[in-house]
Amino acid sequence: MNNRHHHTDPADAFARIDTERLARQGMPEFIYAESKTPEQVAAIMEKLIDQDGCALASRATPAHAQAAQARIASAHYDATSRLLSVGCLPDQPVGLAIVVAAGTSDLPIAEEACGVLTFLGDRVQRLYDVGIAGVHRLLAHVDTLNEADVLIVVAGMEGALPTLVGGLVAVPVIAVPTSVGYGAGFGGLAALLGMLNSCAAGITVVNIDNGLGAAAAAHRLLLRMRRAHSNDGRLGL
Repeated sequence: MNNRHHHTDPADAFARIDTERLARQGMPEFIYAESKTPEQVAAIMEKLIDQDGCALASRATPAHAQAAQARIASAHYDATSRLLSVGCLPDQPVGLAIVVAAGTSDLPIAEEACGVLTFLGDRVQRLYDVGIAGVHRLLAHVDTLNEADVLIVVAGMEGALPTLVGGLVAVPVIAVPTSVGYGAGFGGLAALLGMLNSCAAGITVVNIDNGLGAAAAAHRLLLRMRRAHSNDGRLGL
């Protein structure tokens, strides 16, 4: 047996890092911090930083942040989105994502999407508190919505906002149901089913409270736009 490689990284005991994800997918591996100890998250972040120069953990707690900041001085924690990050990918001038939120109660998930997009170097714009109970608030921004290359629409309760947005624009819409709502909302299930049954054709729906997944999907679309732009100097359709 060859025993030359006797050094073991602490993170290797509990995590197998995908060392080629950034090159393969255009985004590094994310850390899902929930159920991981603060020490595990900090160790994985250190390994990702050594590999990719940046790292991001979702669903992080203040304890995760404290452990990471003790080892990585530049680690930044945002309590609203629960994102813990170090560095980011280079800013990209091509492509715009707009994150639309129905109400203030949806902001943690909307901010998770915004934070992930920013970490990935994407241009992002926010349009918040435009739920359908005051539909005039959304209709005043239809021109802005049409300026986006991809929309992430976040809503709880009955989850109707993505259908309304999808009926107003030709932009790709990624719908995110949130667990916001009263008892019959069943922790976001009502919003999820409403979005899956949308009569606005072509809406994509991610899982309940999955702002990160929506941002990753939007990033994939923006990467294709940039590839088309770099190949022929024009934005491809």
